[in-house]
Amino acid sequence: MSDNTRTTLLIGRISALVLLLLAVAYGIGGSMIEYAFSSDPLGPRVMPVMLSVLLGLLALLYLKFPGSAEGFPTGSSLLRVLAVPATLIVCVALFEPLGFTISIFLLTAVTGWIFGASPKLSIIAAVVHAALWWFIFSFLLEVYLPTGAIFG
Repeated sequence: MSDNTRTTLLIGRISALVLLLLAVAYGIGGSMIEYAFSSDPLGPRVMPVMLSVLLGLLALLYLKFPGSAEGFPTGSSLLRVLAVPATLIVCVALFEPLGFTISIFLLTAVTGWIFGASPKLSIIAAVVHAALWWFIFSFLLEVYLPTGAIFG
């Protein structure tokens, strides 16, 4: 087996282990959801737990048969790969103080910019994206979206 093949198998297995850890964390988080028993026969725990089980099974399958994988990113690609989850973490942290609409706006604008869109195009896309999801949740699904602590 060539050195390159070993490296790609290792990368695939590391990716599978990361996915397995995410599945376990998601399953634990989903199983801790509290709800009123009379609200729904299955409750809101079922979907996240089922998704975590599915992700766990697929991660185990990927761990056993990793196939070929891309090499680890370097340089600007590595920065982009790390910037996306960092942006997501910051936007989730800002969700409560800034509310849904501004958080989703920031997430979309920064992610668009990270992937090479111009700042103007990123902002336009972020406004459309935030407005679309606000409309879907508020009017079509009638779900309350937090406006943010700084807005009262």
